[in-house]
Parts: sequence; C-alpha cells; structure tokens
Amino acid sequence: MARRDTASPDPAARAVRIGADILRGNRLQLAAALLLALASTAGTLGVPLIMKDVIDSFARDGSITAPVLEMAGVALAAALASAGSGYLLARLGEFMLLRLRQRVMAHTLALPLSTVRTQGAGNLVARVTSDALLLRAVIDVGLVQLPLAVLTVVSTLIIMAVLDWVLVLVAMAAFAVAGAAIGFVIVRVKRNVVDQQEAIGGLAQRFTAHLAALATIKAYRSEERAAERLGDDAAQLTGTSLTGARLQSLIGPVMGLGQQIALVSVIIGGGARMAHGQLTTADFAAFLLYLLQLVTPVTMVATGIGRLQAGLAAKARFNGLLALPRESDEDSAAGGCPEPLPGHPAVAFHQVGFSYAGSAGVTGPSAAPVLTSLSFTAPRTGLTALVGPSGAGKSTALALIDRFATASTGRVEVLGHDVLAWPLPELRRRVTYVDQQFTLLEGTVRENLQLGHHRPPADEELIVALDSVGLREDVEALPEGLDTVLGRENDLSGGQRQRLALARALLTDAEIVLLDEPTSQLDSINELRFRHIVEEMSATRAVVVVAHRLSTVRHADHVVMLSGGTLVDAATHPELMARCVAYRELVTTQALESGEDPADPSGPPAAAPSGAAAGSASP
Repeated sequence: MARRDTASPDPAARAVRIGADILRGNRLQLAAALLLALASTAGTLGVPLIMKDVIDSFARDGSITAPVLEMAGVALAAALASAGSGYLLARLGEFMLLRLRQRVMAHTLALPLSTVRTQGAGNLVARVTSDALLLRAVIDVGLVQLPLAVLTVVSTLIIMAVLDWVLVLVAMAAFAVAGAAIGFVIVRVKRNVVDQQEAIGGLAQRFTAHLAALATIKAYRSEERAAERLGDDAAQLTGTSLTGARLQSLIGPVMGLGQQIALVSVIIGGGARMAHGQLTTADFAAFLLYLLQLVTPVTMVATGIGRLQAGLAAKARFNGLLALPRESDEDSAAGGCPEPLPGHPAVAFHQVGFSYAGSAGVTGPSAAPVLTSLSFTAPRTGLTALVGPSGAGKSTALALIDRFATASTGRVEVLGHDVLAWPLPELRRRVTYVDQQFTLLEGTVRENLQLGHHRPPADEELIVALDSVGLREDVEALPEGLDTVLGRENDLSGGQRQRLALARALLTDAEIVLLDEPTSQLDSINELRFRHIVEEMSATRAVVVVAHRLSTVRHADHVVMLSGGTLVDAATHPELMARCVAYRELVTTQALESGEDPADPSGPPAAAPSGAAAGSASP
C-alpha cells in the first residue's frame, strides 16, 4: 500500500537521497553485496597470477594439476560471488524504487490541482515509469559496480606495474586517448537523457489526453488526424533517442579501439623486452591476461559513467517534482483545528477576487480575473443556488470553498473561519463536493461509495444510499454487484455515474454539500428524486448548488446570481423575479430553451417541446 508522503514541507527535506534510502533497514544486505563484490574482484585479480604459476610449472616440467584446479576454483567462486552480489543489489534497487514510487505518487496526489494540470498527467506518469528505471542505474552502477570497477582497474594496474612498469605506461597511454574521447561523449549523454525524458512525458501526456477524448475523436472522424499528431510527437522522441543512441554507440568502439592499440603496443613492447631478457615469458603471459581482463572494468567505468549521468538526470527530475509545494504545506504553520462558530453562515465570500494566473501553482502571463469583489453568504441550513450565465464564476466559487484554489484577494469563510485557517483534511471532512464530471475512481462500486471514510459504511448503508438515488437495481444488475469494477469493461451511463456520485455525497456527514450542476444528466423522474434528496440534506446542513434548471432554482431557499465574476443580486426566486431584470431575463431564456414555464412555481419541469432537450441550457 502506498504510504503518505509525511516529509517536511521543506523541499530540501523531500529530495531523493539514494544512499540514505538504500541504507534504511538494508544495511546487512548492502554489506553482504559489497563483501561478495569484493570477493569476486579479488578472485578475478587472482586468476592471472595462478596462470603464471601454471606457465612456470610447464617450464619446470612439473605438475599443473594443482594450479589448474586452484584457478578453476577461484574463477568459479568469483563468478558465484558476482552473481550473489548482483542479485542483492537488484533487490535493494527494486525496493528503493518501490519506496520512491510510493513517495512520488503520494506527493503528486497531494499537489494542488492547478499544479497537476500545469505539469500534465503524462509527464507525471513518466516519473514513476521511465525516470524510475533510469534512476535504477544509479543503484546498479553508482553504488557498487562503478566503485568496484575503479578499484579493479587501479588494482590491476598496480599488479601489472609490479610485473613490468614500462608496459603499463604503454597501455595507459593507449587507454588515455580513448578515455578523452569517451569523456567528450558522456557530457552530451546527460543532456540527451533529459531531452528524451521530456519527450517521453510529452508523448504520454498527449496520448493520455487523446484516449480520454476518444469518443469525441471518433464522433468527428478525426482518428487519422489525431494519429498524425501523435505520430509527430513519437517522431520527435525517436529523433532524440537516435541522437542518444549515436552517442552511446561511440563508447564501445572507442574503447575497443583503445584496447586494440594497447594490445598491439604491449605485444610489440613486451616482445622487445623479452628479447633483451628484461621480461620472462610467464610474467608476459600474466601481463597480457591482466590487460585482457582490464578491458571489462575500464568499459564498465566508461559506460557506467554514462548510465550514472542518465540516472542523475532522472534524479534531478524527481527532485524537481518533489520540490513542488503540496496543498497541505501551508497548514504546517497553522495552529490547532478550529471549531465551527455558532451564528455564522456556512459560507461567506468577502470581496473575493480570483484569476488562474495568480493562483497557486500557476505561472505565466496575467489572465483576466474570473471573480471580482464577489460577496455573498450561504446559510448553515437550506439550499443555496448559484446561477448566472456561462463563465460567471459559479464553479470557481465552489472550488474556492473546498480550497482547490485560493482566492487572489478578499476572504472566503467556512463555518465562521477563514478557509485558510482550516487544515485541509478537516476542511474537506466538513465539506463534500460533487463535480461537473461526477468523477468516479477506477475501482469497485463499493470503493467509490466508501471514498473518504475512515470507517467504511456497511453494505446496508450503501444499499440505502443507492436506493435513495434510484440506483439500487442498476447496481444489483451489474456482474458482481457492489464488487463490480467500474471504468473498463463495466461502466455506468452519464446519468448513473451522476447518481452514484450523489449517493457518495449522501453517505458523508459533511456540514456543507457542494453540487456542481447535479441535474444536468437526470431525467424528470430522477430529478424529482434528486430534489427530494436535496430537501432532506438541506434540512440539517448547507447545500450549495450550481444550478441551471428552473425546478432546482425555484425550490432553493436562497438564490445568488453572478455575472462577470461578481454578484448581481441575492434573494429568493420570487423576489429576484420581481426586482432583478438580469435574473428575470436569464430565467426566461432558460425556460424557453427547456420548455418550462418561468411563472410556474410547481415541481417538475414541463415536457420539452419536440426537438428540444429538457434542461439543455448551460449556466
């Protein structure tokens, strides 16, 4: 189960620290991996020396059985130690990635909505997929393999220097030329990795958005055009990846060329030194074997540095994400949890202004304000309807109440306290919200209904809530009832999803219920049921609804009309009809579109005339 990111609000405290995370509860495993790796390195270094004894035995016409068996045993032990070390490192790496993915996913879910939208879903998904795999290289290579490769190179060179220091200088000169060329390539590898990861995130974001809008794409016969746009993004990623592939492909050949130059130089130099009696045949054979073995750790150092650079680039991307402030960070300095103040309205807006360019997590050029000096109140009980033309700021007002966004100016009060004075978990325990999309999780019906409950409601309570919204029979008809997973092969219609979201709101004990256009996909029968539910809820708590159907507005205890992000007037429906020209025009327009009678204070809306869809007008 993913753990919540309980780290300090300080971005530096949330940064990825690979060493500390690896050591957390894994010291013995890491020590065992290091010891096995050292044993493997020691065995690898010992084999050429044993081979020297074999050659000496040949020269003395002695038995080679003992040194050959010894060499085979050392080589086998080194291989087994290497395999054991590799497995332990892989295990450490996988569990470190598990903890990192848990942290990143928990942190991402705690970010403000505006920040998540700015980052893009595809780019965020790339963090826990491709970026995580790149970071794995820091563990595999940087933690043990690269240091041991360096140790092996140094130890090998020391032993080779003991055998013949002149030939060591010859070999090092050849490898130095190759090393300079590889260093030039590695600098560019890191830059390319960042470009690749950004391209992967962009492609994932675009593809995710297209899948979400697939029905619309099909309806407008735009599959080919959408595929072309996705193909362009994929081609850009391919171009960036090919640049990286070209860079990576240079490392092996350059290193191989260095090896060949070194080998030829050593053979020529060694032959000359043996001819002058300065080097024995056994020492020269051991030297050549060490030179051949040296290629592997030197190549590991060269390629390992490239992989390490890629992993460090991924680490920087992780740290950039983890440094983004979470919604709850501003609560860290808050005092205790406030209690609702008697006699105060459920919601009060005081000269509130808001623009998305000035909201938390959003950067860029200034934008026109969505709300301007907006002031209104919603009583502790009863139904308050927010009405107005499209773009009036109704949904934004709901978002400010639940702190999905923060007011740029003015003050929003909830239950008598500034909304910022409430710790987020406590605020959202007291406020429940049903959005325009009636969003459901990809999970079972039961999981969707129990969302947000520390003590999940019993099945009997779930059935009662479903029955209240007329959804019980529909759920029972699903293949596994409450345990049916929604979102893939089994899903609900728009109206059913809406009623399930309402049932979820019914199951909460929140004192304030926010409903954003809750009747937009309900037929007249289910709308009557909805009105009955709202009447029951509003008898004991505040219900604030963004409404466009006149039947909802007529039955509201309090109607707040917005236009252009500010208050036009607020009163009951009859009072506004009598005194507010703008409200009367809005009602008349919507009545004509929906087939309702603006003067009829009765319950359900009239049947829509032929060719008109009841309730089709948007607010």
